[in-house]
Amino acid sequence: MTIRTRVAPSPTGDPHLGTAYIALFNYCFAKQQGGEFVLRIEDTDQVRSTPESEQAIMDSLRWLGLNWDHGPDVGGEFGPYRQSERTELYQKFAHQLVEEGKAFYCFATAEELDQMREEQMAEGLRPKYDGRGLRLSKEEIQANLDAGKPYVIRMTIPEEGTFKFNDYLRGEIEIPWENVDMQVLLKADGFPTYFMANVVDDHHMQISHIFRGEEWINSAPKLLKLYQDLGWEAPVLGHLPLLRNPDKSKLSKRKNPTSINYYKEMGFLPEAVLNYLGRMGWSMPDEREKFTLAEMIEHFDMKRVSLGGPVFDVDKLSWLNGLWIRENLSDEELIQRFVDWKFNAQTLARVLPEAKARINTLSDLVDLAGHFVGGIPDYDPTLLTAGKADDAVITQALQFFIWELEKLRSWNKSEIFAIAKSVATFHELKIKEFLEPIFVAITGKTSSTSVVDAMEVLGSDLSRARLRVALNHVGVSKKLAKKLEKAYREYPTIG
Repeated sequence: MTIRTRVAPSPTGDPHLGTAYIALFNYCFAKQQGGEFVLRIEDTDQVRSTPESEQAIMDSLRWLGLNWDHGPDVGGEFGPYRQSERTELYQKFAHQLVEEGKAFYCFATAEELDQMREEQMAEGLRPKYDGRGLRLSKEEIQANLDAGKPYVIRMTIPEEGTFKFNDYLRGEIEIPWENVDMQVLLKADGFPTYFMANVVDDHHMQISHIFRGEEWINSAPKLLKLYQDLGWEAPVLGHLPLLRNPDKSKLSKRKNPTSINYYKEMGFLPEAVLNYLGRMGWSMPDEREKFTLAEMIEHFDMKRVSLGGPVFDVDKLSWLNGLWIRENLSDEELIQRFVDWKFNAQTLARVLPEAKARINTLSDLVDLAGHFVGGIPDYDPTLLTAGKADDAVITQALQFFIWELEKLRSWNKSEIFAIAKSVATFHELKIKEFLEPIFVAITGKTSSTSVVDAMEVLGSDLSRARLRVALNHVGVSKKLAKKLEKAYREYPTIG
């Protein structure tokens, strides 16, 4: 049997460090045994999925050096590799399960399900689907179908007993069926859910092993039961520990930059980032800290993964990156890395139109436009709230601005400015008043080239990282964060 693993990201946002971490361990497991690695795009969320996000994911994994044997851009015998192109297959098996009595139609509306959950919570019960679709007679089901009433297909789950399975990393795990919901397999729009699509795809792509994050452990019973219901042999399943912030909380962009592109734009070497991810819960037999992907594959043993939550520490990554620069790159190679990174004609072509009118000597460019190639600027935090606007208003507006930028699909100055104008108007600020703290956050100065143009050149990841640092400077407690989230629901453009 060919050892075959996969990574299956959803193209709904930035390429995440967690995706690279899961991909790396699946990749090393397969390659260490002469197997194959598959990239599959899970774009069943048609509202949030974008081609731009898909391309960013593929670019970032390739930048790290994780190349796939099968995928949407390289093809392969198990294609297509985008789930949106396999819809008929999922529909076929979902309806097959209904015919065999292993799944059922549910015609409940979103409003009815909301009411169901509210009533359950009022009674102190854990919200879960109550099985109402199973109580419909054949005649009622047929009448609803004939009337064209929208439906979803849910899988049937036992009401009593427990489910046991053997986790590759954790041994036997037992989960009560009462803790497992009757999973939707096919949505009302005809697209599958994660569970349905994954099982069908992993079976047809002959995936032998699945290593995924430990947050999915509680969903394992319904995933593995779906294999049983379809009469297929399930892949070996293992759950890797979650990446953590230094305070042991789950890795999140509130406390650590999580986009792979951020580290690329900051000037980290892909070899160092991959090396550091490889140290997340695993180590070389000789405990060395610096190693290549080839060396990791040579010595890789998934059983040696530690189940404690590995801490992703940017300072430790920076130290390791420095080692790679000093010990692995000749001067000539380092020069080329600088050129490839930022010091090239393409980058200058974007910066100079903004800077040319303000420089008298070539050296003026360093101070005037250094923020275009720098990391996180160093500045006096009091400058963020030095304007006339109320501090609390600036804090909320800054947070709203970040949240709106996170939803932006096309990163260009007209879109950025439109969001800035909207946020300023909502908070009854003049656009100049609102842009003053943004200017400081992005450039580290109170005057320079256009801040919106600078954000366009810097890109989404660095711009948002600098804004989040500014938000940390002004201070947002947990209590205030909840207050801001509640207020944001009233923001008119929230989607």
